[in-house]
Amino acid sequence: MSAESDIRVVTTDSAWSVFLVFLQLGLTSFGGPIAHLGYFREEFVARRQWLSERSYVDLVALCQFLPGPASSQVGIGLGLSRAGFSGAVAAWAGFTLPSAIILVLFAQGMSTWGSAFPNGLLHGLKIVAVAVVAQAVWGMARNLCTDVPRVTIAAFSACAALLWPNAWGQIGVIVCAAVIGLMLFKPTQGLVAESLPILVSRKVGVMSLVLFFSLLVGLPLLIQVWPSQALAMVNAFYRAGSLVFGGGHVVLPLLQAATVPSGWVANDTFLAGYGLAQAVPGPLSTFAAFLGASMNVQPSGWLGASICLIAIFAPSFLLVIGVLPFWEQLRHSSRTQAALAGVNGGVVGLLLAALYNPIWTSAIFKPQDFGLALMAVVALMFWKTPPWLVVLGSGLLGWGLSKVF
Repeated sequence: MSAESDIRVVTTDSAWSVFLVFLQLGLTSFGGPIAHLGYFREEFVARRQWLSERSYVDLVALCQFLPGPASSQVGIGLGLSRAGFSGAVAAWAGFTLPSAIILVLFAQGMSTWGSAFPNGLLHGLKIVAVAVVAQAVWGMARNLCTDVPRVTIAAFSACAALLWPNAWGQIGVIVCAAVIGLMLFKPTQGLVAESLPILVSRKVGVMSLVLFFSLLVGLPLLIQVWPSQALAMVNAFYRAGSLVFGGGHVVLPLLQAATVPSGWVANDTFLAGYGLAQAVPGPLSTFAAFLGASMNVQPSGWLGASICLIAIFAPSFLLVIGVLPFWEQLRHSSRTQAALAGVNGGVVGLLLAALYNPIWTSAIFKPQDFGLALMAVVALMFWKTPPWLVVLGSGLLGWGLSKVF
């Protein structure tokens, strides 16, 4: 698909259509942020062809550099490219609200919801994440690791990510891959910049970045002048979304330190909600909605959930909107394209490492687990079964196998 046709399609997309696409993903995307990127790739690169493989990997690489949940930021960027600001909000809402609503309902009825998810069902959902990530690794490797240097970069990146399994290790892998790309790949080798239309001006981008840093610095000062429980909640969750690389599990210590010692949420409640947050589809950061609904202070309930959910994702919106206009221009330079050729291999390596740890190690324990994962891979890659149906089938089969074995 040409850049011109991309732009033409973008101008006719409605925010409602973007919302519906992401709502389907929000209802079926189990397995954590790495698996989410696999779902996104299958839906937007392979199936809908909203953007090219290289543009998608470039967007993923950028979001790996930004603090906050990378998969949600990729979704925001995709929505922004399709329908502007309203598309970004629609993409976030569709992907985020299903899990947020489930978690709020759980917070309001923990006594009856505590055993609602059988272990076998949850294990089946973990297994399908293996298939989703394996499909993403295979497809991206075929398209992006097209020669020996790129394959070598991917292999060493995977090894490095397994040796240093944290957010800084991932960032280090991408930086090193970019430097190697600059040294190995010359602009004359035909590296082509494929357009990712961004309907945001650089002026708006600067304003968004200024607002991001103003809130980060200004909220703690504002609380001193105008003490407020709601404002304290906004500050705590905005800071969690602003300062943590890796999102998801990495943000857990910050949220626990902000909510448990202060008495906002009991520790047992915190742990119970975190357990369920890993069993629902969508981004793990929707755990903020559970915490907001479980507050022992006011506001709580649906209002508290809304405040905390918006606060933790607000930095992602501001950063993506602020950075993308400059990124889109920068990635068209020949030297940047050479660096991105190395980054492509690095991203494939990171995904390959994640396929082993934590995806494989947390799901494949017995021969029947491997068999179910294998059938899910075949269903996705060869039978072309819709991902949501594979997710549903794997969950049910996981529950059935737990009754037999």
